[in-house]
Amino acid sequence: MTKVKVYVMYKESILDPQGQAVKMATQKMGFTEISDIRIGKYFEIEVDADVATAKAQVEAISEQLLSNPNMETYHVEIME
Repeated sequence: MTKVKVYVMYKESILDPQGQAVKMATQKMGFTEISDIRIGKYFEIEVDADVATAKAQVEAISEQLLSNPNMETYHVEIME
């Protein structure tokens, strides 16, 4: 079994209103040094396959289902 982590984030060119709201809240709390916060999605996926197959499958799932390629990027990380 292979455990895979997937991180999905908005592309840098896309406005992240939820991240901006959290940033403003931290500044109101007195954390004025915070210059930016971006919010993303995180997935842990277990695959009953070897590492190469698991990575290929999870990358396909990330591209087709977990992220919107027009607005988001993703990073796949294999846990060993």
